[in-house]
Amino acid sequence: MRRLFLALIVALGLAAPAAAQDAGATIAITGGRVVIGDGSAPIDGGTVLIRAGRVVAAGAGVPVPAGATMVDARGKWVTPGIVAGFSRLGLLEVDAVDETNDVGAPGSPFNAAIDVAPAVNPMALAIAVNRAAGVTRAIVSPGVGRGQRTIFAGQGAVIDLGADMEPVTQPRAFQFVELGEEGAEHAGGSRAAAHVMLRNALREARDLRPPAAARRPGGPGLSPDNPYLQGTTARSDDVLLTRFDAAALVPVLEGAQQLFVHVERASDIVQVLALKEEFPRLRLVLVGAAEGWRVADRIAAAGVPVLANALTNLPASFEQLAATQSNIGRMRAAGVRVAIGMLNDEDGRNIRVETQYAGNLVALTRVPGAMGLDWNSAFAAISGGPAEIVGLDDEIGTLRPGRRADVVIWDGDPLELMSGVEAVWIDGVPQSLANHQTELRDRYRQPREGALPHAYIRR
Repeated sequence: MRRLFLALIVALGLAAPAAAQDAGATIAITGGRVVIGDGSAPIDGGTVLIRAGRVVAAGAGVPVPAGATMVDARGKWVTPGIVAGFSRLGLLEVDAVDETNDVGAPGSPFNAAIDVAPAVNPMALAIAVNRAAGVTRAIVSPGVGRGQRTIFAGQGAVIDLGADMEPVTQPRAFQFVELGEEGAEHAGGSRAAAHVMLRNALREARDLRPPAAARRPGGPGLSPDNPYLQGTTARSDDVLLTRFDAAALVPVLEGAQQLFVHVERASDIVQVLALKEEFPRLRLVLVGAAEGWRVADRIAAAGVPVLANALTNLPASFEQLAATQSNIGRMRAAGVRVAIGMLNDEDGRNIRVETQYAGNLVALTRVPGAMGLDWNSAFAAISGGPAEIVGLDDEIGTLRPGRRADVVIWDGDPLELMSGVEAVWIDGVPQSLANHQTELRDRYRQPREGALPHAYIRR
């Protein structure tokens, strides 16, 4: 099967590299309906000005300097690129082919210390497919491997989907933990065991943490040069984590790294929020949270953001009995910062459907008794929202001045199914929209004898 898969990759080809561009070039995209991505309303007849890979200005009345490369977007929509709120992009090709799947590490002696950044493959077929659909950045998380006796998956990254070999925007952006039903399975069979495993790990990290004197301003802090992270401190002989795993959790305790926690059931969410009583500097992010609406007031009061699945509307498991598609709308109405993720929802391939999910939330506002999002908030939930939650809103997710120039031109409303992408820039560099799907389309649209076997020629 592996040989067949490799042959398929060779046959389909890979996306062409991005076009070379002067680093100081100025691009003016004019006349389009400009969406900033921060929840504000679209601006008709707007201009987006790009220079040296950054957004200089976006909106109405933006002056265009002489010599700028002009792009006419009249009749089009111009938006920031889609930011995948939770994904496994670049970590797998075929789930069942172990050689192509780097999401989990069931045979590894390490868990929290695992860093997915070195495993991200920018040439994975799904990267080009999703780039052609307007996705320019992705929050990429590891997962707990089947049979692993741990709830810690490791450290996730933020990547770009550009056609180059440097995909990582932010390595080690967060630590990912499985609780709920899946966490219970990996911890030994119960939620109680999963919570004990989590608290024990955080306490082991706390024991390893340098004393305050070693963490003073100007000191070694959490850098690799810190002797407390290099094995010079004594540890008790009853620890469960390797020194590397415990050291990887020290930044989580310090609040220097976010802790993404997968929970669905309302009671599990309450227990996660309670972690801050013992570990007050934790920067928690809830992932999934199908029953989040039930305890939305508590989530909002704790100031904990949520990356929620937008289409979980049926009780697919016992921890999702109260699932409803109004979940995101209800949490937002309660004051929760919430954006769209795709945990366990084709999260390694079909991130492009996030625009459809956001559009569904807009449609819910027209359904009696349901609660969705207005258009502006829905688009922000797949652009500026995820960027803000992961702490990169000063870099990506919107067309505010100074942000990386990830820009998409659409031929219509990006939240409508019939709209398509006409152009994509990542860091101000124009990207090819070619991918293995477009190549298959072009190859078989009008097959001719000679290039293809006879079986493919219509008689």
